[in-house]
Amino acid sequence: MKRSPPPVTASTVNWARSQPPLLRFLHRCYADFLPEVAGAVADYIPELGKADPAHFGISLATLDGHVYEVGDTRVPFTIQSMSKPFVFALALDTLGAERVESVIGVEPSGDPFNSIRLNADNHPFNAMVNAGAIACSGLLHADKGDGAFDYIRHALGRFAGRELDVDEAVYASESATGDRNRAIGYLLRTNSVITENVPAVLDVYFRQCAILVTARDTAVMAATLANRGINPVTGEQVVTPYAIARTLSVMTSSGMYDFAGEWIYRVGIPAKSGVGGGILAALPARLGLGSYSPKLDKHGNSVRGIKVCEALSAHYDLHMLNRSDDARHSIIADYNIGKNPSRRLRRPQEQEILAKHFQEVRVIELVGTLSLSNVDYVSRRLAGSPRPEFVIFDLRRVTATTRAGARLVAEAFQELAELGVTVILSGIKRTSREWTTISEWTNRLGNIRDFYLLDTAIEWAEDQIVYRYGGSIDFLETTELAEQPLLAGLSEVEIADLASLCAVRTYQPNEKIIATGNEATSLFFLRSGVVHVTLPDGIRLATLTAGMAFGEMALLEPKRSADVLADMSATAYEVDIRDFERFRDHHPRAGERIMRNLAQILAERLIVANAKVDLLTSG
Repeated sequence: MKRSPPPVTASTVNWARSQPPLLRFLHRCYADFLPEVAGAVADYIPELGKADPAHFGISLATLDGHVYEVGDTRVPFTIQSMSKPFVFALALDTLGAERVESVIGVEPSGDPFNSIRLNADNHPFNAMVNAGAIACSGLLHADKGDGAFDYIRHALGRFAGRELDVDEAVYASESATGDRNRAIGYLLRTNSVITENVPAVLDVYFRQCAILVTARDTAVMAATLANRGINPVTGEQVVTPYAIARTLSVMTSSGMYDFAGEWIYRVGIPAKSGVGGGILAALPARLGLGSYSPKLDKHGNSVRGIKVCEALSAHYDLHMLNRSDDARHSIIADYNIGKNPSRRLRRPQEQEILAKHFQEVRVIELVGTLSLSNVDYVSRRLAGSPRPEFVIFDLRRVTATTRAGARLVAEAFQELAELGVTVILSGIKRTSREWTTISEWTNRLGNIRDFYLLDTAIEWAEDQIVYRYGGSIDFLETTELAEQPLLAGLSEVEIADLASLCAVRTYQPNEKIIATGNEATSLFFLRSGVVHVTLPDGIRLATLTAGMAFGEMALLEPKRSADVLADMSATAYEVDIRDFERFRDHHPRAGERIMRNLAQILAERLIVANAKVDLLTSG
């Protein structure tokens, strides 16, 4: 019978139309500030005066690549001074910090953006004022020659995630009326800051300022600054984290010119404005904001854009110096293998050794960012307990690693090596950015092992404990039915009768022995080798060695609920479930004993599972 679709209700319609809270907030900002009429469109460059003062767009880009847009976010306008931080970062990466810093300062000037004044060394105060930006263009022109502008335009396109064009009319208007910038250019030439042809350098600068962007573009560009140089939409590393950190520093102190102090005091987000009506703000490790509204205040900043930034910062308390990260939240679980062993089912001799030496393997599961303060807290937490032989750091919930955190990690690992402690990393892929950051400092250390799965890491550490304390793990060893925990307590006669019903099966490495969903028609007793039990999604439930049973749930349920695969060549006794039932009928005492053993095994597994849950919920 065909089922009818669920009825469409008001709740269903409202759910489909619902918006994320952040988008709703941006819509409120748009509605609140659209009536704002203060300010004036820039007209000292005649072509800019043609902008429609009614245009207003707000865009916000998150570091996972999502972009919110409200209003006129696709209306193109010229980037103007918002190009400065990106060209500064480009110059730092292209020419090196020493070359750039030798001619451009990093101090705020306190003057308007187009001030014809240099610092005490006859250098521009910083790269955010016109003098510093022209100097940056000059440095790149000296290195790239006639290709300098295309080099800059291509780089800005990588920040935006698309190819950017030039407004030729604005370029021509800017060039025709740019005498103040020419005066700055020749002042720089007189003081040897620019060593190239001044008109050629200024042509690069005028074209750079006339590059067309949208509010959406500037949000993505700002998010790239906030994301340590990685464009969150394209995933490309546009410039190095070093260049980004230095650029954001100068934006913080000087990005808003003679309004910079007030800005950072009240808003607290590194930002840059342009006389074309745009403002971009980059909150490190959080988001990028771009807005467009042509009417400017007396400082040359967009009136509506300023209000949007102020509202966003105040409403969500985003001031960059008001951080509440607590290092104590970086550890989600801290335990030893006595509380949470691996999923491998151990034989009695191994269990005895591990029970005596469970404190020799410490597991610390981390979450969030590996920052300096978080790593310091973890190292002190580790030192507060007796020294183990192995420490496993599980990083599967770590979202980022700072260079400072990675360096402190390396120093902590070095100290552990000197103390004879082996470090095991889990939950991190060698192809990941976090691995690259950590391995930069740790690749010379010899006491580090890594396994992607935490259970594999714990299992390996357990094996080492067994070896160190006189045990052995012989995967080629052959066991008999009498050694099976499921058959404990059966008499020799009962074991012999059961053995007569069994067939010995041989399996090759990676061969699937049991498949989820199949009929549960037999029971297996592992005779030699290793097998593992997994869910259909690949999650490993258990690793079994010789002397263990599998498929035993056939005694309770008709369908297989997990896969069983051979890790290596393995042999097993297989008994048909119907023959096994006849054996139980013939030997009722043995049948009762087997079910009691099964109940005990399941209870032990449940205890372990509950312990794992308790570890993750106790904090």
